[in-house]
Amino acid sequence: MDSSEVFALVAAERRRAADMFEGLREEQWAAQSLCTEWTVRDIAAHLIGPFCISVPRFLAGAVLSGGFHTYSVKATRRLAQRPVSEIVAVLRANAERTFVPPGTGPVAPLTDLAVHTRDVARPLGLATTASPGAWRAVLDFLVSARASRGFVRRGRLEGLRWRATDLDWSSGAGREVAGPAEALALAMTGRAVALADLSGDGVPVLGGRPA
Repeated sequence: MDSSEVFALVAAERRRAADMFEGLREEQWAAQSLCTEWTVRDIAAHLIGPFCISVPRFLAGAVLSGGFHTYSVKATRRLAQRPVSEIVAVLRANAERTFVPPGTGPVAPLTDLAVHTRDVARPLGLATTASPGAWRAVLDFLVSARASRGFVRRGRLEGLRWRATDLDWSSGAGREVAGPAEALALAMTGRAVALADLSGDGVPVLGGRPA
């Protein structure tokens, strides 16, 4: 898949996420997401971060704040103070933007979108999820070395064979972890709730590893 195809998937997933956010009730915006540090509103704010904070500004903020994660949380909560209608509008208006985080490649923002959309949709009981093509690209990225830069904890995937039951996709060798592509991606990125959707002798191994 070349970069233009990936960016087309990114645009579609941004619009899908914007549609989901636009349909939320006031109380849903304040609900806890699958990310322990963020509410649904925080997740939406995080997704517009690349359009509101330049890379140089983000890097400088990370240095001054003591790390990328610390600054990301701080910046996200600041953006989350904007009206929800504005957050949705910014996400939709920038659907076609071809932003790529340094050193990760174009599938990184697609992965961020696909996983964070489920971080919101799953606890709210919504069916919104990325397309099969997007999930396939996400899985390919998550098993690559680049995913260790902020997506997958080092060593989390080692010694396991990953197999999607809804796509013709597999990777790795060892004890098997099988399930829907979405559940595999969520489990790879540390969402323990997805373990219940998986099967295979590798699931207990995965469950015992740090997220």
